[in-house]
Amino acid sequence: MTMPANDRVSIHLGEDGVAQVKLTRADKMNALDHEMFERIIEAGHELHGIKGVRVVVLSGEGRAFCAGLDLSNFARKPSPDEPDLTQRTHGNANRAQQAAMVWRKLPVPVIAAVHGVCFGGGLQIASGADIRVVHPETRMAIMEMKWGLVPDMGGYALWRGLVRDDVMRELVYTNREFTGEEAKEYGLATHVDANPHAKATAIASEIANRNPHAIRAAKRLQAGMMEKDTDAILMDESVEQHAIMRSKNQVEAVMSGMEKRRPNFEDV
Repeated sequence: MTMPANDRVSIHLGEDGVAQVKLTRADKMNALDHEMFERIIEAGHELHGIKGVRVVVLSGEGRAFCAGLDLSNFARKPSPDEPDLTQRTHGNANRAQQAAMVWRKLPVPVIAAVHGVCFGGGLQIASGADIRVVHPETRMAIMEMKWGLVPDMGGYALWRGLVRDDVMRELVYTNREFTGEEAKEYGLATHVDANPHAKATAIASEIANRNPHAIRAAKRLQAGMMEKDTDAILMDESVEQHAIMRSKNQVEAVMSGMEKRRPNFEDV
């Protein structure tokens, strides 16, 4: 790891290629203050450059995944040189949006393990993951309307295709709290499990034993599916498959399956 030690986010890369990323501001239920935003984005960017990462598990220490915006932010006076929200400081996103979008932009799958509380910006960060495993009793809410605000950390981009339109409107307009069980019904949770971190890690380990080049290609194809037209999607499928077929890792996937052994893939 080259990310400096800090009291907000930690990264641990296992031998199997599963990177465990934890929000570590447990005393504040991992609430989002200025430093937390910076360290979350830094962690996401750091993972881009770490060789051997195949999957990321994103979780929170202590009693919560993330309680959303630290209320001290409302009293903080912006510095004169602080970028306006409309300024794109991170590619297509501003800083707050990047804290959620950085996980969707990673080339490898991200699995969020959600427990305790997951409110507002915390829910949008979890929504940046490819897969969400949620404890059935997790308290969740699209909280922004409580403070007279709208969701603006990438939620509207990330919730496309997950939540039925009228359900999304009701959850946003009322900031109603719901459980992990309900989140699965709504489309905001992939799995509900009493031990979300263990379940998320098990899924990550399974993905880590797939051809890493094919997994990355599949994530790229998934990203384009919602935004591109049919012709472009069909071409993208062909381009990705052409690059993978008969490659060393693809042959290893076939051989290890036939020989009923653990695959030995070359990392990207």
